[in-house]
Amino acid sequence: MKQELVKQLDGYEAVVKEIETARKYGSDYTLERGMVEAYLSKIHPPFLKLKVNDIITETSTTKTLRLVSENHYLPPFQAGQYITLFVDIGGIRTSRPYSISSQPNQIGYYDITIRRVEDGLVSNHLLDDIKIGDLFESSGPAGGFHFNPIIHHKEMICIAGGSGITPFMSMIREIIECGLDRSIYLFYGNRTLDDVIFHEELVRVSEKFDNIHYVPVIEAPSADYSGKTGVVTADLIKSVKADTGEASFFVCGPQAMYDFCLPEIEKLGVRKGKIRREMYGPPINIWEYPGWPKEVNPDDVFSIKIRGNRTIEAPAGESLLTSLEKNHVVIPSLCRSGECSMCRIKILTGRVFQPAGVPVRVSDTQFGYVHSCVSYPLADLEIIL
Repeated sequence: MKQELVKQLDGYEAVVKEIETARKYGSDYTLERGMVEAYLSKIHPPFLKLKVNDIITETSTTKTLRLVSENHYLPPFQAGQYITLFVDIGGIRTSRPYSISSQPNQIGYYDITIRRVEDGLVSNHLLDDIKIGDLFESSGPAGGFHFNPIIHHKEMICIAGGSGITPFMSMIREIIECGLDRSIYLFYGNRTLDDVIFHEELVRVSEKFDNIHYVPVIEAPSADYSGKTGVVTADLIKSVKADTGEASFFVCGPQAMYDFCLPEIEKLGVRKGKIRREMYGPPINIWEYPGWPKEVNPDDVFSIKIRGNRTIEAPAGESLLTSLEKNHVVIPSLCRSGECSMCRIKILTGRVFQPAGVPVRVSDTQFGYVHSCVSYPLADLEIIL
């Protein structure tokens, strides 16, 4: 039946004749069969085997892991992209995405920079337990938080908070090492100066290169601190860069920073289409997020029946993905921020909470699919993985 439909397509006969001619007079590519797939798998591998080659202390709460490939090959990436590490901790198989902080113009290693998260299962493990020589499995580079010369202006205004500096470090290192015709105004917010990651390097390159402008913004400064203080506001940006003009805005940091800074950027008259924000995980206290039902306590526990599998218990204040992993139910995941849709599951019965802004496809919503990494049970559920 399908073949009959194909024959009805416009130009079918002409294509058939062209194929016959190519087979008669064309070159024999038999030996090259499968080479396209082999090449693409090197550029976009499903998994990487990585080894910790060095551990660099950045601050009292932050370290950089320098990762090399076991087979001496790393696929290329664009400054701003991330890889997802897969780890086994206490019998729990889980994953976390980390932006690559090293520059993409070298292919010897990936640097990922990790800041300690309070009660963070993975961050504490990586900072306290990992040593040189340890092995990891990771995804290939992924993500759309990177400069695109077709749609972005070469003048970039970047706003970072905490470990949200990592993709910008990759961008800055590429710009200065490759001599790119691009400029960055980096506003980097932290609570104290001791919390600032890469501070000395950023000071050094901003003093040396005219196209790198570094503005640390400290919430709780010491008495002798003379730089910008408070938080990143529209007025603060204008005090450094009076004319934002056609500049493209890039923002990376915790959810609280987005909630505050995005409206401030819009005060400058910047269209939403010119603002790129990096995914940064779900809100830490999801029950404090707008729309959370007051009658549901984050400690309330619900029954999750997995069709064809078993039933587990899950607290309301924990994402379904995390609860599944803690019960040794592993499903594909990459971004853990509601962006990539790899971890989607189907809700058969019950209801879940998802924060505003999660980009769920219309068809997924129509048929009951949700992104489990940013979905929280509000009742007993039956799901399909």
